[in-house]
Amino acid sequence: MKVFLDTNVLVSALTTRGLCTELFEAVLQAHDLLISESVIVELERILPEKMGQPKTITKNFVALLRTEAQLVSGTAPFPSLPDADDEPIVASAIAGQAQVFVTGDKALLELQRVEHLAMISPRQFWEMCITNRYL
Repeated sequence: MKVFLDTNVLVSALTTRGLCTELFEAVLQAHDLLISESVIVELERILPEKMGQPKTITKNFVALLRTEAQLVSGTAPFPSLPDADDEPIVASAIAGQAQVFVTGDKALLELQRVEHLAMISPRQFWEMCITNRYL
C-alpha cells in the first residue's frame, strides 16, 4: 500500500518512542512510503527549531527518508483545505497516488477523504496493520 505520513507523524516517530515510531517502522518494512520535498523542508526546520533535535540527527533522519521513501516530485492541483499550508503536502500525496494519508491533524481527519485519499489517524492505520484490514 502506498502510504504518505504527514509531518506531524514523522516528527513523533523520531522524537518519541511509541505508536508513531512503530507505525513508521511498519511502513518501511511492509508498505511504500511516499514523501514530498515540502515535508522534508518542514522536518529540517521543525526538528531542530521546535523539537530541539541536534542537526546531525535531523540530517540522518532526512537521509533515511530520502533513501527509503519514494520522493513524489509532481503535485496534483491543490485541493481546498481548511489550512492552506496543508494543501501542497496533500496534493503531493494525491499526485503520488497514496491510498492513505496518516496524520494527527484533526482538521484533516475530519475530512475523512480528499479525492481518492483516505485521511486516517496513526491509531487507525496501526489497527489496519495489525488486523491486515486495508482500505
